[in-house]
Amino acid sequence: MAHFAHHLLNALPIPLLPFIRDDFALDYTQAGLVVLAFSLSYGIAQLPAGWLADRIGPRILLTIGIGGVALAGLLVGLSQTYVMTIVFLVLMGVAGGGYHPSAAPLISRSVEPKNQGRALGFHQIGGSGSFFLAPLIAAAIAAYWGWRAPFIVLAIPTALFAVMLYVFLGRRPETSRIPKATPESHDKTRSLSSYLPHLAAFMGLSTFTQAVLRSIITFIPLFMVDHFGVDEAAAAAFLSILYSAGLWAGPLGGHMSDRLGKVQVVVIACLITGPLIYLLNLVSYGPGIGALLLSIGVVMYIRMPASESYIISQTPEHLRSTVLGIYYFASMEGGAILAPVMGSFIDRFGFYSSFTVAAIAIVAVTLTCAAFLWRIRD
Repeated sequence: MAHFAHHLLNALPIPLLPFIRDDFALDYTQAGLVVLAFSLSYGIAQLPAGWLADRIGPRILLTIGIGGVALAGLLVGLSQTYVMTIVFLVLMGVAGGGYHPSAAPLISRSVEPKNQGRALGFHQIGGSGSFFLAPLIAAAIAAYWGWRAPFIVLAIPTALFAVMLYVFLGRRPETSRIPKATPESHDKTRSLSSYLPHLAAFMGLSTFTQAVLRSIITFIPLFMVDHFGVDEAAAAAFLSILYSAGLWAGPLGGHMSDRLGKVQVVVIACLITGPLIYLLNLVSYGPGIGALLLSIGVVMYIRMPASESYIISQTPEHLRSTVLGIYYFASMEGGAILAPVMGSFIDRFGFYSSFTVAAIAIVAVTLTCAAFLWRIRD
């Protein structure tokens, strides 16, 4: 429920991007900056938030990650200019930065190591649910009252849930516990250099794939409007097809990583991502684009819990939030920076060339990292 509430508002900018573009008369590059505003601040905030979570515990950061996002989302809904919208989206990113580095280690401490992937996969259902429902809710509300109304309407229940969560976590003392170093964690700390190259390569592969994919997803609604000629509400609703995969592909990815190996699952998922992006150039409107968006969502959500589980398994407990903060920072910052770059590419060369270059880049990086990672047994 916390994961659902955290993403309910920050899932809105992309499906509402066609409405925002028309309201402010933006080109593709400027539209990319709307997503950059949130993603850049959201990614940067992961670093200090991860470090802080390892020192004060997750309760405060989880609450801010929901309540702060609600307040910032309300301000976005009240903004009247392009600059105001950008500023409040930045504030939303800063407020939300502490959620993921706090949540994943808390979940991992609650289950046996052999089930960490599955537990993180079930956690993924919450985030997927909000990304699935937000475009549908936003499209319905925005069609009648404009793009600002969804931010205002959804901010109120999100803020109320933040208060409830703070009270609930206060009744569970372990959620405020700061992990203490154990003999095992000291051993892992001393041997960190032995597996750091593999951890760095793994994080590089997963974050690069996620960053490129985020930049592509940013422009899916605009692609639907400009390439297929659908209206803004339909384009926003179509994005829900992609995110619906997380309702079951997240747990599936976690289960597969526990049974088949985390590295192997991530490498295969990344390798499949490239061709799926390229197929955006060839698919027709209707069931074809729906099936393709669903497939992209499946490989994305299979990869996510497997990546988190591997990083947690390779990191001492008292450093997990810090390392996860670096991981989230890299994937989110990469996506944030690539969004306006992708928009500029589309402005200059069109969707076909931009999607093709993105697909080739993912396949090339995956094959390079796979040669280094494939033999790892996790």
